[in-house]
Amino acid sequence: MVINSNVKKHLDDLFRRCPALEPASEKISFLYITLKNVFFNGKTLFCCGNGGSYSDADHLVGELGKSFLKRRPLPDELRRKLDSLYPDDHLADFLQCGFRAMTLSGQSALATAYMNDVDPMMIYAQQLLIYGCEGDAVMGFTTSGKSVSICNAFKVARAMGITTILMTGDHEEGICRPYADVIMDVPGKEAYIVQEYHLPLYHTLAIMLEEEFYGGK
Repeated sequence: MVINSNVKKHLDDLFRRCPALEPASEKISFLYITLKNVFFNGKTLFCCGNGGSYSDADHLVGELGKSFLKRRPLPDELRRKLDSLYPDDHLADFLQCGFRAMTLSGQSALATAYMNDVDPMMIYAQQLLIYGCEGDAVMGFTTSGKSVSICNAFKVARAMGITTILMTGDHEEGICRPYADVIMDVPGKEAYIVQEYHLPLYHTLAIMLEEEFYGGK
């Protein structure tokens, strides 16, 4: 699988910092290509997780939503429109492009109502049903691979034509695996160890995507 050399250098840097991830090079490259295609086609990445993994999901969305290492200037046409409509506000100087990414369960009213009235294990599936479209992707962070709420979201995603991405640890028995189109498992079984690998991995994915889409700007 061919990756632009300017993009691949960030993957090589990840392996220098985290050599234990190098055996997963092909998996990481495939995940990167999957995400690249989602954003190239104007689709949305949904992220979800529970506990510390929810923090990881939200962290990745934050990195995708604003400049990380590169400038992400607005398209010239949009900048001209903003400058024309509001010449004294300089709005374009304070805006950055980003990737379409959203953390599921971010709406506390909906989440708590659904958990109370229906089923707490279905909240991610419900949100994906509302917001998701064919061609989108959902990335579920579960260190054990046993999260029922993420498994349910994956099942709904498959019915909707949404790509499912599992971020997990070294747990072959995880219930989410059979419903994942892309499995990104890292070495380690303890939750904190898995999360310590997930963070540099999704940081690198964010950097690679930014290099791909904004590296020449």
